[in-house]
Amino acid sequence: MGSSVQARLDAETQEALRGLVRNLGISQSEVIREGIRLMEMRHTKPKHRKIIGVGQFDTGIPDLSTNPKHMEGFGK
Repeated sequence: MGSSVQARLDAETQEALRGLVRNLGISQSEVIREGIRLMEMRHTKPKHRKIIGVGQFDTGIPDLSTNPKHMEGFGK
């Protein structure tokens, strides 16, 4: 599979690991792998998501939304 890692666990952490193995019915390795995946998801910045529709309609007018002169005659 992958590489092997050694870690020193204090008594409290070792007992927590034993409890998870007992309660979940999975191996120590599976508990540790899942823990690493959860830590990665929690501490990794989310990827930038693209907002659908942004930039699709380019009028070529840079101040279209801020210049009142572009609203002259609108709605008549």
